[in-house]
Amino acid sequence: MLTVHHLNNSRSRRVLWLLEELAVPYEIVTYERDPKTSLAPPELAKIHPLGKSPVVTDGGDTIAESAVILEYIVDKYGGGRLVPPKGTPEYLKYRYFMHYAEGSLMPYLLLKLITGRIRKAPALVRPIAKAIAAKIDGGFVGPNLARHIAFIASELASRPYVAGDELTVADIQMSFPMEALAARVPDAPAVIHQFVERIHARPAFKKALERGGPYDVMS
Repeated sequence: MLTVHHLNNSRSRRVLWLLEELAVPYEIVTYERDPKTSLAPPELAKIHPLGKSPVVTDGGDTIAESAVILEYIVDKYGGGRLVPPKGTPEYLKYRYFMHYAEGSLMPYLLLKLITGRIRKAPALVRPIAKAIAAKIDGGFVGPNLARHIAFIASELASRPYVAGDELTVADIQMSFPMEALAARVPDAPAVIHQFVERIHARPAFKKALERGGPYDVMS
């Protein structure tokens, strides 16, 4: 049986969601982050050398990286579900957003999270830390993130999901950065919030939360 090595408050929630959408039986092995460092425990390195989550094991195979895991699962267990037909415009959108989520969008959200933490530096150096964070945000993170937000808003202006009218695996891959945008960007366009509300309302998403536990994209 497929086993999800699930780290609390992590991207592995996306794997659980896909498995619930496809009604694929699976087992969970849960790992807890260090409460002080937020790092994954060393036990995860026994599953994959990088010691990161998500990781799944299926028979004798170990698969890591969110997009690779999602594609592996839908290819092996999906039976054609949640993937647009090849050769269609929807399929090209699907493939694009599968890689855009982590390759282009998430780096800026991660930088925004880091600059937010820099602003909370010890009081003695906080003024300098805030000035550094403000320069990074104002000159680099902010303008680039605004460009991505405008792009996503334009893509979702005419359809409910990133590849078309139906949910695909690309929406599951995009869910994590979209939730982060909704939570961290106060003036995020309404279509982004609507997308997040739409995916949160899905029964399979709710089941994934029941199995894997709550998470906080602001962490």
